[in-house]
This record gives sequence, C-alpha cells and structure tokens, in this order.
Amino acid sequence: MQKLINGATFKSIVLTAGKLFEINRQAIDALNVFPVPDGDTGTNMCFTMQSAVKSVMACGSNNLSDVADAASKGALRGARGNSGVILSQVMRGLCSVIRDYAEVDTSKFAKALKSAAEVAYGAVSVPKEGTILTVIRMISEHAHSICLKKKDFESFFADIIEKGHEAVEITPTLLPVLKKAGVVDAGGKGLMCLFEAMYKVIIGETVDDATLPKEQEQVAVEASMEHADIMSLGNIEFAYCTEFFIINIKKKTTLADIEKLRESLMHLGDCVIVIGDLELIKVHVHTNKPGRALTLALELGELDKVNIDIMLEQNRALKKKLEAEKKEIGMLAISSGDGISAIFKDLLVDSCLEGGQSMNPSASDIADAAMRINADNLIVFPNNKNIILAAEQAKNLIENKKLHVIPTKNIPQGFAAAMAFSPEVSVEENKANMIHSLDAVTVAQITYAVKNTKMDGFDIKEKDIIGVDNKKILAKGKDVSKVAVQMIEKLRRSEEIITLYYGADVKEEDAVSLQEKIQDLYPDCDVQLNYGGQPIYYYYIALE
Repeated sequence: MQKLINGATFKSIVLTAGKLFEINRQAIDALNVFPVPDGDTGTNMCFTMQSAVKSVMACGSNNLSDVADAASKGALRGARGNSGVILSQVMRGLCSVIRDYAEVDTSKFAKALKSAAEVAYGAVSVPKEGTILTVIRMISEHAHSICLKKKDFESFFADIIEKGHEAVEITPTLLPVLKKAGVVDAGGKGLMCLFEAMYKVIIGETVDDATLPKEQEQVAVEASMEHADIMSLGNIEFAYCTEFFIINIKKKTTLADIEKLRESLMHLGDCVIVIGDLELIKVHVHTNKPGRALTLALELGELDKVNIDIMLEQNRALKKKLEAEKKEIGMLAISSGDGISAIFKDLLVDSCLEGGQSMNPSASDIADAAMRINADNLIVFPNNKNIILAAEQAKNLIENKKLHVIPTKNIPQGFAAAMAFSPEVSVEENKANMIHSLDAVTVAQITYAVKNTKMDGFDIKEKDIIGVDNKKILAKGKDVSKVAVQMIEKLRRSEEIITLYYGADVKEEDAVSLQEKIQDLYPDCDVQLNYGGQPIYYYYIALE
C-alpha cells in the first residue's frame, strides 16, 4: 500500500490526467446546459490540463517542488474559459501546499485539497453552489475527515472519488438550471478526471494514449501588429552580430576542425551557425568578442565578406523609439470574424485576439497579446462571459504593465465600451465610463441549437434557430430572419438605434432584406447594418 506521493508520482498523475481529459472531453462538452454551440467545458479543461502536461514534461527534475511549480504555472498559462480557469486554480492551490515537501502523506494531501478549494472559490467573484466549486469543496472536506483513518492512498483516493461522484450527482439539486436541463454540472464532472487520474496512478492502472488535441488554430494575434517585437526587446547579452565566410581552406583542416570551431563559438556567444565543407564555410555568431571569433576562424583559412553589426546600438535606438511612442492606455479586444475586428480597429482598439464561442483564448494568449501593445495600461474586452475569468487570470502573467478587464459579455458590449474610450482622461475614468456604457446597450444573438432540450418555456430541437440574450432563450423558429424580428420585438423598449452585425453564414442580400424589414417595422429607428463575419452566430443585434 502506497503511503507517500513524491515528485515522480505526481508527474505521472498530471500526465494521466491529461489523457483522461482528452478521452472524456466530448462527453463533458455534451453536458452543456445551454443548447447553443459553445459546449466547450470539456475542451477548455482539456487544453488547460494539456498546458500543465507540457510544462511538467519540460521539467527536468522529479523533485516534488519543481514538478508542482511546473504543473501550476503550466495550468495557469493554458487556462481557457471559466472551467479551465477554475481547474487551473484548483491546481494552483493544490500545488502551493505539496511543493513544500519532498513527499506527502494523506494528511498533507488533504491540506493541499483544502487549499485547492479555497483558491478556486477565491477566483470567482460570486461563487455558485452546484458547480465545480461545490465538487472540490465537498472533496476537500471529506479528505480532511478521513485522512487520519485512511493513511494509504489507495483507500484514500477511492473514498474521495466516491464522495466526488456524489457531489457531481447533487449539483442539479443546487442549481435549478441543471435540474431543468436534466444534466449534472459539466465542470464538476470534468474535475473528476483529475481525481480518477490520481487513483489510477496509485493502483498502477495505465491509460491508453489518446490523440492529444492540437493547439487551437483560431486563437491567434494579428500578424501585422505595429509593435510585434516589444516582448523581445530585453537587455541584449551579446552586442555584435558577426558574419563571415572562410575561404581558401588550409590543407591541414579537417571536418573535425570545423566542428571544433562551432563548439568554440558556442562558448563565445549564441545564435551560432557554422555550415559548409572543406571548400567554403559560412559562420554566424552573436558575441561580445568578434575579434576572438575571427581569430579562431583564421586557424582554418582566409576570411571573406566580414560583416559586424552592433546590435546593442540598434536595440537602444529601437527601445528609445518605442518609449517615445508608448501610450498611457492601450486596448485589446477578443474578436470573432474579420468584420468584427475591422470595426474594433475603427474604434481605435490597438489589437484583436481571435476567440469567442468554442475557441476561448487562454490566459497566456491574452497576456501575450496585451504585452505586445506599447502602453503602460492595457484595457481588455473579453466580449464573452466564458473568457472574463481567463482575462482576469492574465493579470498574473503581466509584468511591468497594468491590465484592466472590462467585463463585456458579447461583441456589441465590446463596441460600446470601446466607443466610450477617451485618451484625454485617466485609465480609472475610462474604466468607469466603459462599464457604465454596458448598461446602454441591449443585445440579442441569433444562433442554432446543437441538441434537443426543454428550456425557458421552449421545446428546443436540434438545429432550431434560437434567439438569446445574455441570460436566456427568448425566441425560436426555423427561419433566421423571423427569429431576429421576434427578438427585437421582445427586447426593444425606447431605443432609437438598431444595429445588425451579420455573420459568415449569412448572405449579404439576406442581411439587407432583414434590415429593410426591420426599418419598415420601426420607422422611427435608425436601422444600421454591418458585416461581422463571425462564426456560429447569424446575427449580433444591438439596441441603443
């Protein structure tokens, strides 16, 4: 019976958890309550754990402290969506305790689980019971109650897994929306993959390799950002970029001498390239001793086309330029669709990070994109309720800048917040104005159902067209335009502007026809039409 967990065992737990999340991610995705195509709880948790896996695999040590730090940091960097962020916080709390020991027994592990629950609850401004939080809390409480009696991890993990499944099963009794949909909480169900991994490793049960997910190709920063090299402008260690050819190779020179030159240059600097043969050799090296590099090369033959660039001065000049151009406030928007990104650009948003439903960017993606903006303060518009937590966690990955998150839940709210920006006022005043602007826009979104369900008084069938606001389904039908009209009728009060943003799956002539129909229905309103190009949603509709 195993009574201690060390670094090697914990590393195996993380790797096994990665496999289990991949195997189960589609089943977890399917538990999504809302029938819109954003059932990505399992996918978000899977990508989060895969980031921890990569970090742990890159860790060359089996010390529990090193492995725990790698797992915690990897999970945070890869945290995607609300479920992924909370999973990363579970890992963070757990690892913050076990990292202090060379080995942990069940008592120390119970202490770590208590920390995991506390950190996870602390990550959510308004914690809800009946979610993944309930599951980790009940597991941690049970672990504390049995740790002195269950001193071997086989029985300890078997017991807390039983309690975890019990916690998952009661989530519908704590959260009415789950009960109505007839499902358990997806995040809580997903969390059990972590504990199942713990148990499997302890009892020596292997998990067949699953096909690991590829990185989400949609999540990418624009390639043509003005300040794309800001992150690489640290202090230069080697000042001189030295390039030359060696010609007229000496007869006594051998291929081994060329390899020896390469090794010698690697001790002088970095970015070493030594290629060629006994006829011609090309050399490239970044070094603080270009003369020494040339001297070493002369032992093999004659020098030709010597070029030495002073990178240090170039770096200083670029840093000076960037410092002169630095703004007090920069803006980053999570965007979906080329038309949406173009509108954000017109509203002076500095950069757009692709993401949204079914393709949530990670905390690391958001932090990297923000760091590439040349400003001291970065304002982020998540534009999706499932990205807000990841944006908040990105603050922990930002250095020498301040990141401010405006809790925009959809694209039209992001537009409203961006329009409220003024470069003439402070960041705090801008934040206040932006948050206030969110109340001035009412938003409808037209999409399609991905499964059969009964919700909000509707009997929804797969592929039905549905209209949703930020809270519930308000309309359904078979025709996109008719559902859009129903949504406007239900939501409009005294708003004077109705703006339609049509998606990638809507023909322009159909969008124009809908605009004209709405204009006829509401002649006192200004009905505007914009191409968004967003996937999944046929229309975003903003009423202001």
